[in-house]
Amino acid sequence: MKTFHCDHCNQLVFFENDRCERCQARLGYVPQMGEMHAFEEAGEGRWRILNEQGEGALFRQCHNYMVENVCNGMIPDDCADTLCRACQFTRTIPDLTRPENRLYWYRMETAKRRLLYTLGALGLPLATRAEDPEHGLQFEFLEDAPDGQSVMTGHDHGLITMNIAEADDAHRERTRVSLHEPYRTLLGHFRHEAGHYYFDRLIAGTRWLEPFRRCFGDERADYAAALASHYAEGPAPAWAERYVSAYASVHPWEDWAETWAHYLHIVDTLDTATASGLALLPEHADEPVLVDQTPVDEASFDGLMARWFPLTYVLNSLNRSLGMPDGYPFAPAPPVIDKLRFVHRVISASAIRSLS
Repeated sequence: MKTFHCDHCNQLVFFENDRCERCQARLGYVPQMGEMHAFEEAGEGRWRILNEQGEGALFRQCHNYMVENVCNGMIPDDCADTLCRACQFTRTIPDLTRPENRLYWYRMETAKRRLLYTLGALGLPLATRAEDPEHGLQFEFLEDAPDGQSVMTGHDHGLITMNIAEADDAHRERTRVSLHEPYRTLLGHFRHEAGHYYFDRLIAGTRWLEPFRRCFGDERADYAAALASHYAEGPAPAWAERYVSAYASVHPWEDWAETWAHYLHIVDTLDTATASGLALLPEHADEPVLVDQTPVDEASFDGLMARWFPLTYVLNSLNRSLGMPDGYPFAPAPPVIDKLRFVHRVISASAIRSLS
C-alpha cells in the first residue's frame, strides 16, 4: 500500500480516511486513479477535486459512502453507477436492523477494499460478476441464523461468503485461541478466500497444474475426508517443517490458499515499507539491514525475501517494546519458501499476460 496525502494541506492520510484530520477536507478514494483526493462541495450532490492535476474534475460519492458511511469511494460525475467499483463486488450485505451489523459491515468493506487494491496492484485478473458473469468475483457478508445454523466462510466458483462474526474482535480472538492459531485477521480471511478464487483462475486447467501438484500435492485427494481427518486428529505431524500454517496441512487447496494469503501479507507489507521510505541502518554490521527500495512489482522473489527478515525482525521488536504480540509470528521453513516462490511465479506470469 502506497502512502497518501491530503491534496489541500499535504497531511499524510490513511487509505480508509474520509476526512483530513488537519484541515478537515473531505477525502475520497478514486479507483480509476488509484489515489486518495481532497474534495470540496460543488452543489447538486457533486464534489470537486482540489488538486491542480485534477483540474477541478467533478465526482459523486458512492451510495455506501454518502448514505451508509461504510465506504470512501468516489465516482466520476459522468458515470451512471451509484456504487464505486469496490462496492460493486459485494452482492449481499448484513441485516442492518441489527445495530452491531453496521460496524461489522464497515470492517468487512474496509478489509475487502485493501484486498482489491493489492490484487489490482499485482496486475491480477479482477472483474465483478456484472463485468464477467462466468469468472467474475463477488462477496456475500452473512450472519449465523437465529436457529443456530452457521454461515461457513468459503469460496464457490467466484462467490466468496464471509461470516460477519469474523469482524467481531472478541469472537475472532476466541476462535484464534481455540484453534491454536498464532495469527488470525479479517484481512487474512479475505486473502485466503481470494487464493481459492485464483486457484480456479490461474492454476486449474492450465500449464501450472502439474508444477502445482509437485509443489503442493495432488488436489484431487478427497477434500471432505481430509477436512474431517484434520478436525478429528489434528494437523499433520511436524506440519511446521512443510506448511505455513497448521490449516495448510489439511489439503493442497488449503495449502495453496494459506500460502497465497501469506504472499499477499509479504508484498503488501514490503510495499508499504518501501512507499514510506523505510530503511534500516544499524550501527553494528551483524544487525539486520534494509536499504533495498526496489518497487515490489519489479523485485525478484529472492530480493523480496532478503528484505523480509530484517523488516519482520524489527516489526516484532517494535511490537514487543509496546507489549504487543509479534506482528509476524512465523518462521517459514525452506519448503514453505519454495511454495511462496511458486505463488510469486504464477502472479508474475499473470501480470505479464495482462500487459500483453
